[in-house]
Amino acid sequence: MRYSILLFCTLAFFTSHAQSEPEKEVRAAIEHFFEGFHQRDTAKMRKVLHQDIHMQRIGKNQESSPALVNESIEDFLSSLANLPDTLQIEERLLAYHIQTDGDMAHAWTPYEFYLQGEFHHCGVNSFQLFRDPEGWKIIYLVDTRRVKDCTPAE
Repeated sequence: MRYSILLFCTLAFFTSHAQSEPEKEVRAAIEHFFEGFHQRDTAKMRKVLHQDIHMQRIGKNQESSPALVNESIEDFLSSLANLPDTLQIEERLLAYHIQTDGDMAHAWTPYEFYLQGEFHHCGVNSFQLFRDPEGWKIIYLVDTRRVKDCTPAE
């Protein structure tokens, strides 16, 4: 009897921590986005971006007050594609917190950003995704950016 309880508790623990298939697919879409980002391959990135994506950034304005900045996907992709090949960029995702409900998903990904191999800033990405017949597409991306207090937010 003791062993069956132990086995049940062990299975329950691992089952509750295992990712569902939709969560794995959402993570794969985000990883695909960042593979394209690091390779500066905007065509690759577009495969997981919905045509009507909205992008925003939360930061501070000149008066150090919170500011919400809108960014067009075309400007973002163009600026990425036009970076010099000698400029090394890397965004390291520290964790994935994914929730799904049918054809909608949310992913919270704390990150650190490195420029030329040196720490530049940190923050959190918040992705909203929609599953269309082709797979998961990013429909909304907002991030925070800061240079201190970089303990990952859960």
